[in-house]
Amino acid sequence: MLSKEKINRINELSKLSKERALSKAEKEEQEKLRKEYIKSFKKSFRKQLDNIELVD
Repeated sequence: MLSKEKINRINELSKLSKERALSKAEKEEQEKLRKEYIKSFKKSFRKQLDNIELVD
């Protein structure tokens, strides 16, 4: 799972992007953090799916 600081930074950049245009560095940081978040989410979700057992 992503650290609380990184999630807060993603949210902060998202809020800033709604208020004003992000700088190039901020856009790159936002993209990097989002990719990292999605990768973490997929890994966690895959783990949950792997633990599901179907019973007939």
